[in-house]
Amino acid sequence: MTSLDLKDFSLTYRKFGATAILIEWPQIISEDILTDILSFQSSIENNPPVGLIELVPTYASLTLFFEEFKDIKSITKELKALYAARISNQSDNKTWVIPVCYEEHFGIDLQEISSSLKLSKQEIIDLHSSQSYRVHFIGFLPGFLYLGGLNSQLHCPRKETPRLEIKKGSVGIGGSQTGIYPIDSPGGWNIIGSTPIPLFDKSKTHPWFVKPGDTIKFDPIDQLTHDQIIKEVDQGSYTSKTDIL
Repeated sequence: MTSLDLKDFSLTYRKFGATAILIEWPQIISEDILTDILSFQSSIENNPPVGLIELVPTYASLTLFFEEFKDIKSITKELKALYAARISNQSDNKTWVIPVCYEEHFGIDLQEISSSLKLSKQEIIDLHSSQSYRVHFIGFLPGFLYLGGLNSQLHCPRKETPRLEIKKGSVGIGGSQTGIYPIDSPGGWNIIGSTPIPLFDKSKTHPWFVKPGDTIKFDPIDQLTHDQIIKEVDQGSYTSKTDIL
């Protein structure tokens, strides 16, 4: 993942649609940029401009949506002042341990990418589960985590023909990214395993427990443990685990 000196660039601010402002950083995946975006987001949330209704972060941008739009010059001036006084929110970030079963019943593309990458299945599992992944933003699907930190040895292209359905909980690799499908969905990522814990629950006040800035670690489990955790989730007795570093 790229590291850079934040002093080497200036943010750009521009109107985005009828009632939004798009703030952009260099278009790369970077831990430094993620930290900067989240710090700026915290500062805005603590001092919201008039009419602000939503903030949407991505890998290298932050979009502000307003009920009504006022003069972009005045609001940009206000935002630049907030950026200069931005607040770090790193102390609130957690590391979540996500159990994953990599057995072939779930890792339906393990053999294919093993041949493609010239790595054994166990090497793929070991490389995938030994990394720590930073959550950059949530999108595409409700609760879908965009993660940074995939080992370059595991980079492989998405499928030319996406599947019509990938099961909820499927863990996949697509290009330079890895992620978890939070609901049943079409998709073109290479599936290497499955997690039994739900990342999205629309019945809860906060439908997803992970937030941007958090860290994800994957913990390999066998199918027996996978099935037991599903029972605990259904009974409401499973608690998502954190790793205190």
